Amino acid sequence: MSLQARIQHQFTDSLAVKQAALAVMAAPIEAAVRLMAAALRAGGKVMACGNGGSAADSQHFAAELLNRFEKERPPLAALALTTDTSTLTSIANDYAYDQVFAKQVAGLGRAGDVLLAISTSGNSPNVIAAIAAAHARGVRVVALTGKGGGAIASQLADDDVHLCVPADRTARIQEVHLVTIHCLCDGIDALILGETT
Repeated sequence: MSLQARIQHQFTDSLAVKQAALAVMAAPIEAAVRLMAAALRAGGKVMACGNGGSAADSQHFAAELLNRFEKERPPLAALALTTDTSTLTSIANDYAYDQVFAKQVAGLGRAGDVLLAISTSGNSPNVIAAIAAAHARGVRVVALTGKGGGAIASQLADDDVHLCVPADRTARIQEVHLVTIHCLCDGIDALILGETT
């Protein structure tokens, strides 16, 4: 296969996965937008966590809410639990890496907040621990996964929201995660600014 054919395949495969994701994810994304917007309107916050590319997605999401997405509006309370190296390394050193997000959720999370838990496989132990900590604090969870949802799928409560990309390839899952994050940001802004109901 030529290099150009490989490039074309990446694009066509990505498009196909996005089309499949749209068919099954539009309604749960709407539910996640409504959950997050309601929390923010009520004075709560949205926390986000994940590893590797999902850590970058957590930071991207929090920045779009705290600063702005595409329109001017007041800052929204959001933070990525992936950015404070002193906190992350002290928890990993003193306890375990599995606890790096859970301890932050336990300390910062309040009833009425929302946790965006990102894991392409659905099996990240520290994200799973964060979800358990969120439930213990009365924090609702939006899980952004792929590969069938992994262990996270069975850990979610009835009032949580599962955004599961119908794909197994990590690159494709991450691409849909990014467009999903942009959908969340756009929808939150539309509700907060009164542009939709």
